[in-house]
Amino acid sequence: MSFSIAGKTAIVTGGANGVGLAIGRHFADAGANVMFADMDEKRLTDELGEQADDSNIRFFAGDLREKLTIANLLSATIDAFDQVDILINGSRQVIPSDPLDTDDDSVKTLLNQNLMPALRLSQAVAKRMIKQSGEGDGPAGSIINLSSIAARRTHPDLMAYSVSTAALDQMTRSLAVAFAPHRIRVNSIALGSVMSASLQSTLKENRDFRDDIEKHTPLARIAAPTELTETAQFLASDAAGFITGQILTIDGGRTLLDPVAAPAH
Repeated sequence: MSFSIAGKTAIVTGGANGVGLAIGRHFADAGANVMFADMDEKRLTDELGEQADDSNIRFFAGDLREKLTIANLLSATIDAFDQVDILINGSRQVIPSDPLDTDDDSVKTLLNQNLMPALRLSQAVAKRMIKQSGEGDGPAGSIINLSSIAARRTHPDLMAYSVSTAALDQMTRSLAVAFAPHRIRVNSIALGSVMSASLQSTLKENRDFRDDIEKHTPLARIAAPTELTETAQFLASDAAGFITGQILTIDGGRTLLDPVAAPAH
């Protein structure tokens, strides 16, 4: 069975840069209709403006922490492509946290940023998938969450990020069971260090950080965003039709070493 997603429609959040942009472009090249969603309208326009509207690519700018924005994103996707078959919850934020600071609201901030939009959008998209699939017995859709190995590692400065990604992994398992009777699969990809826009910025500020990451990664490098795209395509395709509720790790072997002090980013 091939990994074909041709003719399917995907929503990709966090689509203005990094992994989300790479996955969206790969899906479009593979023949899928793709709605790229992100808060950064300028970046969306710069990256996709020349391709949008007259092709299988559209983009939507908005704050997905707002429930109305989620409804508008889904409506825009249906208006453009009539259906939605794949959801990539790729919008993530990383901020440092201080577990000893009682005024530190970073856990709440990252749950609101990394977990709740993914949950609400998954619920809204699942309802649409159920409606459009009718009473058939074929697959109704695939939801893929972009998580992190930080969910399974301990680093005090990243406590809030670790908590939010651990919650995302558990959400993946819970929704996989809840959506299974409706023929919707839900999986996560737990990422190690990938050259995202935020990581690029961090490396510019701290040149020793790259050496630290590479030292704690058996493959001794940082992944390019394009190295995640075919894995996402596999999970989105019917070839993965019996895979649900799984957390697939792509980290260059990082979690095999698991030293507490190594940054999980």
